[in-house]
Amino acid sequence: MVKAGDDLAELIAAGLDRTGLELARGDILVVCQKVVSKSEGRIVDLGKIEPSEFAMTLARRWEKDPRAVEVVLRQSNRIVRNDRGVIIAETGPGWVCANAGVDESNSPGASRAILLPEDPDASASRLRDAMRARFGVDVAVLITDTFGRPWRDGLTEVCLGIAGMNPMLDLRGTADLNGRELHHSVVAIADEVACAAGLLMEKAGATPVVVVRGYKFEPCESNAKVLIRPAEADLFR
Repeated sequence: MVKAGDDLAELIAAGLDRTGLELARGDILVVCQKVVSKSEGRIVDLGKIEPSEFAMTLARRWEKDPRAVEVVLRQSNRIVRNDRGVIIAETGPGWVCANAGVDESNSPGASRAILLPEDPDASASRLRDAMRARFGVDVAVLITDTFGRPWRDGLTEVCLGIAGMNPMLDLRGTADLNGRELHHSVVAIADEVACAAGLLMEKAGATPVVVVRGYKFEPCESNAKVLIRPAEADLFR
């Protein structure tokens, strides 16, 4: 259980040493958001939260803890949808997700809520720098979280922060099997890698870090915000 102020890079390095796995150039280190948030102190004590009148109104309607609702509202730029006890919110960086990513599961104690990292891309960059300093190799780093999806049931992993690889694979201008030119095919590679790693990150399995090896990604200094569809191209805003 990671605590606020823990050196996450050192914990990851120690875990690698215990397994005997040596990082290699071209590896992708996938780290779940929750341990990043915990180490960065992104933890809220609900006992110290004074809910607003709006939060109390929403809480009464859906029989929720008004303090938790208030935390969600404080992490939101706008409410996209509020129905059936779920707030779909747009967070500061632009992620649209349930309850603005605020989560009480695997928290460090009762009445504690965990927030998303303030800047997941910066978190990924710091971990990448630390891995390079410790092991002398360049790896890509992904910070992931579990999101629901419109039109699809079930949760899946997505990339919130990235360092060292292009999160997108642009196939426009290439041809399909019949030689037809592709015009719209841009693949969210970072999300696909996140999903693959998520198969090993069982919710009660205490495995917050996975090494993905063998995928030949494009080295790139980018960020995960490019995965957010811009408003002018989003038909559902």
